[in-house]
Amino acid sequence: MHVNSLLDLMICRIPGLKGDEKIKLAENFSSEDDLLLYGRERWKMDKVQRQAEKDAVALNKLGIRLVSWREEAYPPLLREISDPPNVLFYRGCLPDPEKPLAAIVGTRKPTSRAASCAFELSRELGRAGINVVSGLAIGIDSMAHRGNIEGGSATVAVLGSGPDMIYPPSNRDLARRILETGGIILSEYPPGTSPRRWTFPARNRIITALARGTVIVEAPEKSGALITAMFALEQGRDLWVHSVGCNPEGAGYVKGAGTSWLAAEGAKVISSGEDILNEWNLPASKPDIIKINQKKGNTGAELASSLAEYLNIKV
Repeated sequence: MHVNSLLDLMICRIPGLKGDEKIKLAENFSSEDDLLLYGRERWKMDKVQRQAEKDAVALNKLGIRLVSWREEAYPPLLREISDPPNVLFYRGCLPDPEKPLAAIVGTRKPTSRAASCAFELSRELGRAGINVVSGLAIGIDSMAHRGNIEGGSATVAVLGSGPDMIYPPSNRDLARRILETGGIILSEYPPGTSPRRWTFPARNRIITALARGTVIVEAPEKSGALITAMFALEQGRDLWVHSVGCNPEGAGYVKGAGTSWLAAEGAKVISSGEDILNEWNLPASKPDIIKINQKKGNTGAELASSLAEYLNIKV
């Protein structure tokens, strides 16, 4: 393995560091003292190197590839954010950087109507040649991946665990299908890393960073999908909510409380893949766009500020 790849494997194992801190360490690394400076534990060079060498063996054995932020193949949109991973571990094929991706996310416990809409939206985008990014969770994420595959596209699954640790286990068959249809399973975590509560929000910043725009299909007020919406806004990406998640059942519609709030605060509401294609000036016929409780003139920055306040109160 190339010396830089081994160094990246060493650095990605240091706990408590953000992606940009890991990159800074890799850029300035000269000795064990650097590891001691950045790490929260008193790491020893031989210990770190032994773990990195074990990871390298695991990558070979499991057929997992690694792309570093140094390499041209590293996704360019991901490189733009303030906290990019120093490495990505992946199985499958990296997405074409010349083709826009759309992220579709939402609650793990959707209404049947929202689950169906997530599938159809992803299938429609797939038929138009748009690959969909999501998090391989149950609920909206799974339906988004399935719909995109059905539409003939190579869907992108971002994990909050190592790329060999499919979570939840019930989605192992779906993960296999993603790879069989030319998609990709990727993660910033090395092989053998189990999911933790904090790894899922970290994963969500990658989902939105890879995509040109993000759709929140259905989300209650405490949903992690709202954190994903915040990442999309902070990264300057398009943000939409699906009309199905915008209070179709009245004030008692708990599962869509978060999406309804976003729409009321000015997030754009879409009802089909055609709406997204029109936003991006890609070939499509003119749709009848459903607009629910949309405020005019609310900028992404203003919505991000409102969402931050909302999350601080509600989450």
